[in-house]
Amino acid sequence: MTNNRMDGAHFRLALTPEGWKRNVSVTFAEDGIISALEEDGNPLGLPVYENPVVPGITDLHSHAFQYAMAGLPEVRRNPVDSFWSWRDIMYFFALTLSPEDIRAIAARLYLGLLKGGYTGIVEFHYVHNDLDGSQYGQRELLSLAIFEAAEAVGIDLTHLPVFYAHSNFGGLQPTDGQRRFIQDIDGYAAMLDALKPVASAKGHTLGIAPHSLRAVTQDEMSSLLDLRESLLPDCPVHIHVAEQVKEVEDALAWNGRRPVEQLFGMAPVGRRWCLIHATHLNDEEVGMIAGSGATVGLCPMTEANLGDGVFRAVDYLGKEGVFGIGSDSNISTCAAQELQQLEYSQRLKHLERNVLASSGQPHVAANLWNRAVQGGARAAGRPENGIAPGGMASFVELVSPEPGSMGAVADESALDFHVFAGRGFHVGDVCVLGKKVLSAGRHSGEDDILAEYAAAMSRVGKRLAER
Repeated sequence: MTNNRMDGAHFRLALTPEGWKRNVSVTFAEDGIISALEEDGNPLGLPVYENPVVPGITDLHSHAFQYAMAGLPEVRRNPVDSFWSWRDIMYFFALTLSPEDIRAIAARLYLGLLKGGYTGIVEFHYVHNDLDGSQYGQRELLSLAIFEAAEAVGIDLTHLPVFYAHSNFGGLQPTDGQRRFIQDIDGYAAMLDALKPVASAKGHTLGIAPHSLRAVTQDEMSSLLDLRESLLPDCPVHIHVAEQVKEVEDALAWNGRRPVEQLFGMAPVGRRWCLIHATHLNDEEVGMIAGSGATVGLCPMTEANLGDGVFRAVDYLGKEGVFGIGSDSNISTCAAQELQQLEYSQRLKHLERNVLASSGQPHVAANLWNRAVQGGARAAGRPENGIAPGGMASFVELVSPEPGSMGAVADESALDFHVFAGRGFHVGDVCVLGKKVLSAGRHSGEDDILAEYAAAMSRVGKRLAER
C-alpha cells in the first residue's frame, strides 16, 4: 500500500487516558510512536481534525478464515446446537481453503477491521497444513499469507502461530477434522524459526499460542515455554481457556482441577499472557487472573453467537483486571459492537444500566474503549499508552451519518453516541503507527481487496458444492 506517513496531527477533541481533551497537538516519531502531546492552538500547523478522535484498538483475537463462513452456521441441524456442533461446521469449512483464499479472506477482514475502529490485529493462526493434513514444503506458507494480507491493508500485526496437537485433555488423538491444524514440537519450532526474520523485517510482532489445555499436554507446554525462552523471549503468549461449561467439566473429569487452575499450575502466567474467553471462572480464578497482570481476551459477539456464557466482568474489573476485545470468529468487525455487547450482557445479568462505567470515568463507552486500548496493546506486545506520549500513533476519526445529531451531544458523550445510539459506526481517516491507511473512510487498495475476496469466495463456493 502507499506510504502515507504523518508527522503529527492536531485534534479538536481527542480521547486520552485521562479522558477527553480539546485542542491537542500530537507529534509522531519515525517508529510510529507519539513523541509529544501538547494542549495548544496548533503552532506547528499540523493537519487539523475537527471530528472526535479516539485511539485505535488492537483486536486481540482473530481467526481470519472464519470471516468467510459468517452466517453459514445459523441453521439448526442438531437437536442440541452448541459451540461443539458449530465447531464441526468450522472444521468442514477450513478443509476447503487454499493459501490464496486465506490471504484474500484475511485482507478483506483486515480492511473491515480498520473501518470498525481497530488499528491492530492479533491473528491466532492455526491452519498450517495442506488439505489432506500433510505439511506444505514451506511450513510457514499460510502464516506468510497472513503477513501479506496485513501488509496490503496496513494494519499492525501480531502473529501467533498456534500449537495444536490433541483433541481433548489427556493427550487424546486429534480427529480427522483437525488435520490442517496439527503440529509437533520440532515442526512448530522450525516454523517459528523461519517466520522470525521475516516478521522482524516487516515490523510484525511474533508470539506463541498453545491452543488450549485440551490441545496441549503439560510436557508440550513446558517445551513451548522453553522454545519461547530460546527463540522469542518475553513474546506474547495466548491460550483459549474456560470458554465452555463442557470444557470445565472435562478438565475436572481428567484430573480434578478446573482449566484456569491447571494453567496456573503449569505455566508462569503474567503480563505477557492473554487468556482468551475465560468465561467460566470461580471466585478464586477471577482473583488469580486479575492479580497476575495477564489480559483476558473477551470476544463478546462471538461468545454470544456460540452460546458460551457471560464473563464475570463486574467482579474482574472490581479487582483491576485487564481486558481487551477480539473479533474471534469475525461475525462482527466493529469494536463498538463488541463493547456494546459486553455492556449489554452485564445489564441483562445484573439488571442495571451503565454497569461498566467506573468512578473515574462515568461514561461507559469511553471507559470501555480506553480499557480495551490498554488490554489489546498489552496482549499484542505493543505500547499501552493510547493517545499520550509513548503510545502508538494509531487513531480513528469518528464521523456521524447524521451531523445534525451531534449538536445535542456534549463532548464527554461523543463516544457514547457512536457506540450506543444505534446509528452505526462510521470512520473518516484512520492512522496506524503514523501512517494514514484510510482517507475519509476509504483504502487506496480497496477495489482490489474486494475483487480478490469475491474471487476467493467463488472458488470456495464451488468446492463446498462438490463436497
